[in-house]
Amino acid sequence: MEQQNVFTSRSLCVIEDFSIEERQYLFEQVRILKKAMENQDAATLEKYRIDDKDFGIYEVFLEDSTRTKESFRNAANFHHAKVSELNSDSSSFNKGESYADTFYTLSGYANTIFIVRSKLEGVCRWLEDTCASYAKRNKLYRKPAFINAGDGKHEHPTQELLDEFTFLEDNNWSNDSLHLALVGDLFHGRTVHSKADGLKIFKQVKVDLIAPVELAMPETYIQRMRENGYEVRMFESIESYLQQDEVADKWYFTRPQLERMGDRILQRQAELRRSITFRKEFLEHMKAGTKFYHPLPRHKVTPTIPTFLDETPFNGWERQSINGMYVRIVLLSLIAGRIGSDFRPAGLVQEPEEEDYIQEVNLAALPIREKVISEGVQPIHDGLVIDHICKGDSPSEIRDHMRLISSVLGLDEAKGGEWVSTGHKDGTAYKGIIFRPGSYELSRKHLKRLSAVAPGSTLNLIQGGKVVNKFRLHLPPRIYNFEDLGCTNEACISHPDQSEGVPARFYRTRDNRFACAYCGKNHTFKEIWKSRNK
Repeated sequence: MEQQNVFTSRSLCVIEDFSIEERQYLFEQVRILKKAMENQDAATLEKYRIDDKDFGIYEVFLEDSTRTKESFRNAANFHHAKVSELNSDSSSFNKGESYADTFYTLSGYANTIFIVRSKLEGVCRWLEDTCASYAKRNKLYRKPAFINAGDGKHEHPTQELLDEFTFLEDNNWSNDSLHLALVGDLFHGRTVHSKADGLKIFKQVKVDLIAPVELAMPETYIQRMRENGYEVRMFESIESYLQQDEVADKWYFTRPQLERMGDRILQRQAELRRSITFRKEFLEHMKAGTKFYHPLPRHKVTPTIPTFLDETPFNGWERQSINGMYVRIVLLSLIAGRIGSDFRPAGLVQEPEEEDYIQEVNLAALPIREKVISEGVQPIHDGLVIDHICKGDSPSEIRDHMRLISSVLGLDEAKGGEWVSTGHKDGTAYKGIIFRPGSYELSRKHLKRLSAVAPGSTLNLIQGGKVVNKFRLHLPPRIYNFEDLGCTNEACISHPDQSEGVPARFYRTRDNRFACAYCGKNHTFKEIWKSRNK
């Protein structure tokens, strides 16, 4: 049986879409291609070339770009494929057309790979899902694949690929360890956000975050770095960083995007820029063999890497930029299925087991109790009781959340009531109780909604004054297909303000929060409901 090429028609929306093994394979292919390019080895180069004038590669850049756009254009031209570009200034986007309708149309013209840059975060993930359905219902030969060329403040996975390749190149191809200083605008910089997961390709990682508070790395990415086993340290300026002895041998600078942050920040821009700009006086603190990198562009007036460094051994950013074309040639070749059939992963990826987050209690095994519910609540003959709501929160927080639960479940607030109770004599551990008389037959869908909005709670269904069903509810691993879910990130493709009609989707994080499946923003279980966010 012929080995399936696992790369064919794959999308790269975030760096984690390619496993560490897959990236290592990609980098080995880039090494071969780069050497062939340098030696003008035509026979080797042909092995990577798609060489199909009917194979469509489409660039859709809705934000300005030089290096990413042009390196992809040159990479696509290398392949002798059909290369197209959407002129956003004259496209139907300006007539209010949705992303979905635009890309449905372009997919129908035998375009197979789309390279997309947009200010909207998570747009490639949405397009991957919806265009796959479009391809299926219209019997297209191939489902289109999407490459994220930068989406807002979210990620820039192909930049991460070329960065990792360059780091490995300067590490003598060893992935044993990496000590990297990230300097500049870590708040807006999508290239550094991709590193939270991307640097896992190295077995041991130390990351030094150098940025003033106003430009600091968002907590979401710091937490992810720590969860991935990185040692993370934070400094507010290069000057303060150099006052300690453990200085990195690789520095990655980014452009400060102060124009996004309002007048208050602009009034302090000289101070902020100085804190993240390298100066000649810092040279004496550098280790031998230190390399500087930058995703570019750098500002011609206020560069964080000044031009006096251009002709020094510190310059790693020029080769880094050149590597971008090699990496993107190989990436296109993999997704097209031209190479990659010889890739053999070390182990099979196991599907996660279905989690029992809704647990029905065996009532027969429970001790008999005279009272269904406790203090302040009158027992009900028929109905439901939701107990242990937001245990440990303050009474006002609990009351506020019980109103949300009633809204999410569609419970009639005119019936029954809510109660804040404590099971401890010292009165420190408050919990909420919702009770509603009536007849209730709750489906699995209702239970999932309750699990997502009130994890840790207990649901009791009561008939004839007795509990007939009891469920203990935990946070579900995923939550979707509910119209009242909403990501709070206004730049997310799924946010209502974008008017794209993209249904919100969330998955549970390791610290029991919900991350948006599109933009990656973390939310508590209380924050994902539209009624809370109005």
